[in-house]
Amino acid sequence: MEARISNYKEFFLFYLNEHSKRITRLFHYVGTTFALVCIALFFTTFNGLYLLAGLVGAYGLAWTSHFFIEHNKPATFTYPLWSYIADHHMLALAVTGRLQPLLDKAQTKYAA
Repeated sequence: MEARISNYKEFFLFYLNEHSKRITRLFHYVGTTFALVCIALFFTTFNGLYLLAGLVGAYGLAWTSHFFIEHNKPATFTYPLWSYIADHHMLALAVTGRLQPLLDKAQTKYAA
């Protein structure tokens, strides 16, 4: 049994290692962006179906990428809040061009 990660900084490196393939990250970026659009639509219309669509769309894409591309268990199952935060964190770093150094650090730390 693995020890639980006790802080977000350590978790984020683990999270990035679990998203080592570019296509996995792309699935997450699309899903997270879709969820953010759905949240905005909900606050514009107050139609709860947008929240449901955002939830299903975002997690559907993310989990699909883990099961069929990355072949690992989504971190959401063990660390739901940190995973939610990390999805947005990873997207923000990717959009601003600051993700690669952290990906390299994560891969070095978790290299087999």
